[in-house]
Amino acid sequence: MTNMQMSIQEMYKRKNKLLEGGGRTKIEKQHNSGKMTARERIDMLLDANSFVEIGAYMKHRSTDFGLDEVEIPGDGVVTGYGTIDSSLVYVYAQDFTVMGGSLGEVHAQKICKVMDMALKTGAPIIGINDSGGARVQEGIDALGGFGEIFYRNTKASGIIPQISVIMGPCAGGAVYSPAITDFVFMVDNTSQMFITGPEVIKTVTGEEITKEELGGANVHASKSGVAHFHYADESECIKEIRKLINYLPSNYLEEPIETNVIDDPNRKSSRIMDIIPETPTKAYDMKLIINEIIDKDSFIEVHKNYAQNIVVGFAKMNNETVGIIANQPQFLAGALDVDASDKAARFIRFLDSFNIPIVTLTDVPGYFPGVKQEHNGIIRHGAKLLYAYCEATVPKINVILRKAYGGAYIAMSSKHLGADIVFAWPTAEIAVMGAQGAANIIFRKDIKKAEDPDGMRQQKVNEYRENFANPYVAASRGYVDAVIEPMMTRPYIISALQSFRSKRVEKINKKHGNIPL
Repeated sequence: MTNMQMSIQEMYKRKNKLLEGGGRTKIEKQHNSGKMTARERIDMLLDANSFVEIGAYMKHRSTDFGLDEVEIPGDGVVTGYGTIDSSLVYVYAQDFTVMGGSLGEVHAQKICKVMDMALKTGAPIIGINDSGGARVQEGIDALGGFGEIFYRNTKASGIIPQISVIMGPCAGGAVYSPAITDFVFMVDNTSQMFITGPEVIKTVTGEEITKEELGGANVHASKSGVAHFHYADESECIKEIRKLINYLPSNYLEEPIETNVIDDPNRKSSRIMDIIPETPTKAYDMKLIINEIIDKDSFIEVHKNYAQNIVVGFAKMNNETVGIIANQPQFLAGALDVDASDKAARFIRFLDSFNIPIVTLTDVPGYFPGVKQEHNGIIRHGAKLLYAYCEATVPKINVILRKAYGGAYIAMSSKHLGADIVFAWPTAEIAVMGAQGAANIIFRKDIKKAEDPDGMRQQKVNEYRENFANPYVAASRGYVDAVIEPMMTRPYIISALQSFRSKRVEKINKKHGNIPL
């Protein structure tokens, strides 16, 4: 056997040792808990045989607490690059079978290395988190490693898409890297995120709670808003990550990937007329409207179970990615509140960062009233939505379907905030408030003096609605560009998007604005 053959044999021996991770027993334990290993996750995420591993042989240099006698394959994390449907992505996956996936100095260095590579090449980074947290034996070096990752997350924000996948525990300082990234995916029953665990909470506050109740996927998807997507198992989760990547550009200098869905851009929809109720105050499902105007079966809803009074998500229109922002009359009548404002504002800022046009569907009665909303800062949070729309320079198309009242009319991508095109259906009521409330205020004295107050009230309501609560007053001022037939909504939006593809906005030369966080 030649020296070269012996060297190659030794290389494969070392490589096979790394592939074993924490050993067969720990791998079986991982499988028994309903989880895949780090390498299995990467293999499922990336195109077959496309993964190139980076830093596999890196080793820790710690000697305290007996670490000099401990073998830590890959230092508990697998890093590298590959492709998703032929598009380059960088990836890291923490290996829970190796010291619980704990993060030490070298572990962090490996993650930082692929993050730097992703930034240099302009490719998305996907991080799969499954870790017991900082490696206590390495002390401040472990904490410093977290800081280095956070710094890179922040620097990469708005330059490349960053996706965090929680597929196990993610606690303490580790949670802040996913929080900075663009999208967080979680899996039911096996992933948890929290700053302090149940034991610490019980000690400090006396409260008793399980890990799942405290920071499980369902909690973060519906209550805290930390998770943008959650799925029943890891396979489904990974499948949806691959799908999302196909809607995004690789970086802020590129356009989103075009698909090849055959759906007529001039398709009319007679069904839209059946979805909207005749009664202006009756609820309906805005998602039915969305699905009528986008390319068939192309909607990816973001934050599906959080702040459900507003719907946000990605879709394809004429094979191009758009972002949808729409009030949802089925929840809180579609009114804007603290959580809905945060949800929409964050999504708008992502769309603007990555050149994705914004399509807004407006049916909003106002900001949601109440002491709780005021005390929770609806003024500050509501201002985020205004700020996000004002700041966005991508094409902004708005369709007012039914109601657009008061400050919420302004906030939902009105002409006053820089919308490029505003369409309205003939049913649109654009006013300071609804006809009922306006009539009660404006004609209060007339109603009070009338022999038949109820009859007079209805007469004044009808009068106000006819004279003011319609799209034509706004159109006469130029605040609505065209009043359109509902069934023609899709062709009008696509035409507007095409006309504004070459939109360019000269930004003011400044460091950055101060969004009302």
